[in-house]
Amino acid sequence: MKYACFLLILTSAAAIPASAAGPDGILGTWLNQAKDAKIDVFQCGNDYCGKIVWMKEPDYPPGSKNGTPGTPRLDRFNPDLAKRSTPIMGLQIMSGFQFAGGKVWNNGTIYDPDTGKTYSSKATLVSPQELDLRGFVGVSMFGRTEKWTRAK
Repeated sequence: MKYACFLLILTSAAAIPASAAGPDGILGTWLNQAKDAKIDVFQCGNDYCGKIVWMKEPDYPPGSKNGTPGTPRLDRFNPDLAKRSTPIMGLQIMSGFQFAGGKVWNNGTIYDPDTGKTYSSKATLVSPQELDLRGFVGVSMFGRTEKWTRAK
């Protein structure tokens, strides 16, 4: 009987980290779904934010029609004309995420430098190695989920 109680307590204790990530479970560096960028998620005040810290192709390739080959890729679709000369490397693309409990962070926004659009967003930590990031307009039902994996 004592062994059964000990086993039950041990099993319950092991399940706690899997069911509750804690507010900092989202912190770290994540590889986006396309595997062409890494985003560092960090705490910014009471919220969580993220910026691009690695890109597979940080510079415009030879023959590019979007920018001068060999120069840094720029945020050329930003709706703010003054920001269109900002390099994408180092660009903050996530902001305002708040820990909602369990494995969810909501009330955030995510910026897509490929289109210049900003979307409402929420993040769900599926496992310590997988993050579902949902961008949407209006309500979460009308959006798209991207799976990110923790970078090594």
